[in-house]
Amino acid sequence: MFVKPFHSPRRQKGVGLLEVLIAVLVLGFGLLGFALMQTMNVRYVQSANYRTQATNLAYDLIEQMRSNRYQASWYSGASFTPGSKTVQNVCAPGAGAVALADKMTLWQCQVVRALGSDAGAQVTVNNGAVTVAITWGDQRWDPKNPDQTTTFALETEL
Repeated sequence: MFVKPFHSPRRQKGVGLLEVLIAVLVLGFGLLGFALMQTMNVRYVQSANYRTQATNLAYDLIEQMRSNRYQASWYSGASFTPGSKTVQNVCAPGAGAVALADKMTLWQCQVVRALGSDAGAQVTVNNGAVTVAITWGDQRWDPKNPDQTTTFALETEL
């Protein structure tokens, strides 16, 4: 025996189109959210890369100071203000024996090369306590304050 459906076929017209429209709308919002998440991810990754570079450069200078403890106070000459150094094409150490001033110039070049022309550094030595603070521009976070800087500081005892 054939049972007649509860809803007549006439009442079902257009429901499939409405379901497709809603599904496309939900998919569109999902893809828009995913695109926004990807752009934020790029910002976070770039900022994390700068922080990693600053950390490695600070540790590099501290290790140079540890290997030359008796002249550690001379490394305060590695300080420079943001925007005062220009990016060089190559940051390479000289051949043979390298003077302390050349090591500091090389380090400054590496800081500017890794973190941009608005990078700076402050190196202080006080009775064996050393602080290396590296500053760079991280403008991508606050559009209202485009001159905002980020500073990474490392303190240690020699």
